[in-house]
Amino acid sequence: MGTIIERRRANGSTGYSARIVVQRAGVVHRETQTFDRRAAATAWIKRRERELSEPGALDRKKADDPTLGEAIDRYIRESRKAIGRTKAQVLNAIKAFPIAERPCSEVTNAEIAAFMQELSEGRTPATVGNYVSHLSAVMNTARDLWGWPISPTAMKEAQRGARSLGVIAKSRSRERVPTLPELDRLMAHFGDVLRRRSNSLPMQRIVAFALFSTRRQEEILRIAWADLDEAHSKVLVRDMKHPGQKVGNDQWCELPPEALAIALAMPRISDRIFPFNTDAVSTSFTRACAFLGIEDLHFHDMRHAGVSRLFEMGRTLPQAAAVSGHRSWQSLQRYTHISQKGDRMASWPWLKVVTEPEP
Repeated sequence: MGTIIERRRANGSTGYSARIVVQRAGVVHRETQTFDRRAAATAWIKRRERELSEPGALDRKKADDPTLGEAIDRYIRESRKAIGRTKAQVLNAIKAFPIAERPCSEVTNAEIAAFMQELSEGRTPATVGNYVSHLSAVMNTARDLWGWPISPTAMKEAQRGARSLGVIAKSRSRERVPTLPELDRLMAHFGDVLRRRSNSLPMQRIVAFALFSTRRQEEILRIAWADLDEAHSKVLVRDMKHPGQKVGNDQWCELPPEALAIALAMPRISDRIFPFNTDAVSTSFTRACAFLGIEDLHFHDMRHAGVSRLFEMGRTLPQAAAVSGHRSWQSLQRYTHISQKGDRMASWPWLKVVTEPEP
């Protein structure tokens, strides 16, 4: 039986999403299509139910033209590369939208455009762009590798139009860095928590290491003792984030002396220097900022602060990249305007706290 859902579009018009679900001999088939008029949606439901009721029609439909949702499932299932948590969440979220129920052959630029408009309600253009980018990877794989009937131009055309309307956009570079008073408050708070609960996370050291090493949170929590080259003050960063490659992208990075001292102060209780859970670290940092009333500060902002410090100390682009791991110096160009000189962390009182080995 078909159903029709009335939806208010972003431009104020009304769309009618017609949906049919047909189940026969253990095979479940779903289709959704959006119309401008309810009468057209009703007529489409009647026509498609009649066509799919013909002998063998459902089996042929499943075999020759799977849905976009099935393409997403197969992409996740067969990927030899580990799919990151964020990408997996995005792809699973897309499966809840009507476009995932459309047969691949019916995923047109208009359908993708409607999907992006739907996504844009409550999401920034940068977030919509990320969703569409991940979906594009699935569609390209399904067409090029599996031979599924997906248009080679639909996604590009929809993206071009959405970009011109501002529906999708690249992420803006954050300029937020923690001030010294904010860092003092965070370090004092994490110290109080550790004194009250000795088994809590050593957030003072984790935050300080992020700042001085310029490493991302997930990179920090993956570092093994075997990846630390103390003699040359270097660290092997596993699976470093990269636009075209993440898993297997291992890179040696220089470790500033402060970061090395923090690492060496950690107890060797595991094969990892910081053997903690990503979610636990994120939650602890977010709760601390909320408790202290520090607004719009992310853990990743420690990396931005650390890279800024390198330029304040007079590092050149190649010298800063040796620490941060940036392969493209263009990504570092936004730091070159920094006029402040000197090391503002030179007399930071908390450095002694985080570099003193545990008794």
